[in-house]
Amino acid sequence: MLKIQEDLLIYENDINDVIHIFAQYYNDDECKIEIQCKNTGKFRIIDIVLNNISYNEEIEILDQILKDKRLIKRTIKFLLYKALSEFYNISMPWGSLTGVRPSKLVYDMLDDGIKMEEIPYLLNQDFAVSKEKANLICEVVKNQLEVKLKDEEVDFYINIPICPTRCSYCSFISSEYERCKKYIDDYVLSLIKEINTMKEMIKAKGLRIKNIYMGGGTPTTLTSEQLNMILSTIDFPFKEFTVECGRPDTITKDKLEVLKNHNITRISINPQTLNDKTLEIIGRKHTSEDFYNKYNLAKNYDFTINTDLIAGLPNETFEDFKLTLDKIIELNPNNITIHTLAVKRASVLIQNIENLKDNFIQNMVEYAYDKLKENYYKPYYLYRQKNMLGLYENVGYFKGSDICEFNVESMEEKMSIIACGAGAISKRIFRDESRIERCANVKQITDYIVRIDEMIERKIDLFN
Repeated sequence: MLKIQEDLLIYENDINDVIHIFAQYYNDDECKIEIQCKNTGKFRIIDIVLNNISYNEEIEILDQILKDKRLIKRTIKFLLYKALSEFYNISMPWGSLTGVRPSKLVYDMLDDGIKMEEIPYLLNQDFAVSKEKANLICEVVKNQLEVKLKDEEVDFYINIPICPTRCSYCSFISSEYERCKKYIDDYVLSLIKEINTMKEMIKAKGLRIKNIYMGGGTPTTLTSEQLNMILSTIDFPFKEFTVECGRPDTITKDKLEVLKNHNITRISINPQTLNDKTLEIIGRKHTSEDFYNKYNLAKNYDFTINTDLIAGLPNETFEDFKLTLDKIIELNPNNITIHTLAVKRASVLIQNIENLKDNFIQNMVEYAYDKLKENYYKPYYLYRQKNMLGLYENVGYFKGSDICEFNVESMEEKMSIIACGAGAISKRIFRDESRIERCANVKQITDYIVRIDEMIERKIDLFN
């Protein structure tokens, strides 16, 4: 039973997000929760009663409406987390934080004049974030501060929502090649039209492209000729250009040469695991040997290389994950990203979620951090998703100075992005107003082809 005071109903989604943290334990019948707030003039008392036990806190009423609402929300979430944590006698790594980007809270604190060395303590005390995660997110933000921003710069994103097959954990809007191959030539032509029109807009607005990212999907599902057609439209300067080559089975010598000829600086080759049985279970049509072969082939072209791994894949033990990570570290890639499996409703894997609960996620995540640090990798971006096993996080690690700036700028929403392709989302950042406007292209390839002129007009309006 959940009762919320009427004028607090605007926080209902936030309240449910905290309850969701305890989803595998929570029983609506055994938890009677009442949430109410009483103003006393200069202060307000927020009170949460769980089965007749009260948890309350007095907070100051702030003049600024947005800051006042933010303080109320954070207090309600913290008190509810504290109540449920004590009730179930369990603590969660990120405490009462439920957002995708915990780094935003760190940036808010820095903007308020709080020193970085004080922030881990505050995250632990005010949000019940574990000391390990508080230190981790502060370490991430410190490394992100190396990325410099300029007002006239924007990033550019190109989306290829096509893959050879669909991985069982995937919830992205992405089409399998065999199902959409008859539309791909028309998609490429529509995408080129959109890119060329955006180039005209960029020039007219006096903007400058900083970093480019081609993602998906798996862009290298396209033929080398199709890739060359798209990349030939990029005839303006840039600092960094990343192309996802995630599936080793899509990589060929011809495609790598196309990428090199167009000055691509960074690629990703993502095994997810080096366990062939797991690769078969999750629907990836390649083997660990295929990964090694394509990784070694790519090394000949002097790309900066990222590899992605997933902690918590079905039937994998801690030893399986450890073996994969150790072998990847031996290859010495520039970046390694450790994802925690997120089981989304749109994924095939949701049907088998009961088989995923006994994975040793905590050991995997902690081992990854310690082992990568031991080998001179540092964390530089972090985000969380709903339904992640163990309520952990995804973390990107870099070595030397090889930060993927696009990852930082897009994840932290610090840079405007002009995004082309089906499902691509453009963002315009108004830094002075702390405001973001978004413009999303239609998701399906066939709709995108038919409505390409509309997609172009939407973006022109956004950047006007």
